[in-house]
Amino acid sequence: MRDEKLIAELSRHGDTIAVAESLTGGLVCAALTAVPGASAVVRGSVTSYATDVKASVLGVDAHLLRSGGAVQAEVARQMAHGVRRLLGATHGIATTGVAGPDPQDDVPVGRVFIAVAWDDAPGVPLDEVRMLDLTGDRAAIREQTVTAVLELLATCVSGGQEW
Repeated sequence: MRDEKLIAELSRHGDTIAVAESLTGGLVCAALTAVPGASAVVRGSVTSYATDVKASVLGVDAHLLRSGGAVQAEVARQMAHGVRRLLGATHGIATTGVAGPDPQDDVPVGRVFIAVAWDDAPGVPLDEVRMLDLTGDRAAIREQTVTAVLELLATCVSGGQEW
């Protein structure tokens, strides 16, 4: 029901969404496109599982990736802005993190960053980024990430109001 309301709200405002995913591997876009009418708002997605794709396709700063790895707040922020620009959407969302089973670059399993980016006015990019420390197995961490990023998008779209 939440996803249906999100799609309806985006559509009502004439907004569109683009998705950049890493650890979720397409699950966020799949959740959105499972909703009837999603084609009116979903522009597309980029699954940038490999670190170099984050830089070459989404425009994430390569130095940032080399110096701190792919699992950090600024990477999520840049992924969200990059996919929004790349696919011509009003909103971009992004996921990056470690689903396990092993830590990555000294980042623990369950550490995830999610981001939502949009333009409030021409030339004024805005965003919200959250760090999550999730528990469970790989599948549970990925599913919790999908839920969290869609909830963050809903909060941003609704101006913080509950639906």
